[in-house]
Amino acid sequence: MIDLALIWVGIIGLGVLIYVVMDGFDLGIGILFPFIQDHQERDVMMNTVAPVWDGNETWMVLGGASLYAAFPLAYATILSALYLPITFMVVALIFRGVAFEFRFKATRTKYLWDQAFIWGSILSSFFQGVILGAYIQGIETTHGIYSGGAWDWLTPFSIFSGIGVVAMYAALGCGWLILKTEASLQHTMYQLMPKLIIALLIIFAGVSLYTPFTHPEIAQRWFSLPNLFYFSPVPILVLLFVWLIISACKKQQDVKPFIYTLALVFLAFTGFIISLWPNIIPPSVTIWQAASPESSLKFTLVGAVILIPIIMTYTFLSYWVFRDKVRIGDEGYH
Repeated sequence: MIDLALIWVGIIGLGVLIYVVMDGFDLGIGILFPFIQDHQERDVMMNTVAPVWDGNETWMVLGGASLYAAFPLAYATILSALYLPITFMVVALIFRGVAFEFRFKATRTKYLWDQAFIWGSILSSFFQGVILGAYIQGIETTHGIYSGGAWDWLTPFSIFSGIGVVAMYAALGCGWLILKTEASLQHTMYQLMPKLIIALLIIFAGVSLYTPFTHPEIAQRWFSLPNLFYFSPVPILVLLFVWLIISACKKQQDVKPFIYTLALVFLAFTGFIISLWPNIIPPSVTIWQAASPESSLKFTLVGAVILIPIIMTYTFLSYWVFRDKVRIGDEGYH
């Protein structure tokens, strides 16, 4: 018999991963803005994502709608627990989106829109990390209903996770700019990338040490035999890709830093899944307990099968059409 709940978890997981990658380097460009002072180079940075940035956020909408359709209990509980950081994130995204459009049209107030773009990118990334950290540390429920406080999400671990996501998105943005730009802007990114990757490695190590020590069930999953042998490639591969990224930057290779950073993101996502599986409301509510009735899962799956290929085709075509490098003076992006 087909496990529809498992299929829906796969769809939501795919949507979240694609969003983190695509909107990650998109947000990363705003985080990197303070490192570049030349207005023309900042224009180039924004032009690398101008044709695709709004489409990237489609995957966030897909993930939220899928969670509501397939796991309404999880949707209601998670939103109740994380209502404030989600609201802060959305407000930051709104400021960032407005700044993205208005910056190209402004003259005397351009620096103000630069600041709105920078802080909208940083804060939306930070609160995404806070949401992730609060989710990992667990959500207090009673009979499937959130029973915690309004500020339970605000902990040292969630703040640390927020900083981690900012660093991860900055690294993604740096890799993207290496791929899409040239000359002095690309050279600056080559110099910045190793520093970001080392910072990201330290943050990964902190999260990896904190989580098992504070959650015995996660420690049992990672370090008990034979799981230790199965999961040990994850940290080993993280170290390998960190070395490959630094090496590729020293050799000034265009494509590899971004590809290897994508691999790091995938490994982080894999570690997240391993730590929490099969719970969709940590620490105790599984995907099967939170799933909609089978008839609802079947009905909504029909729509997903039709819609997701359309979104993926549109996304692929957008990136394919604008696949070349972006240079100072290029027209047609804004």
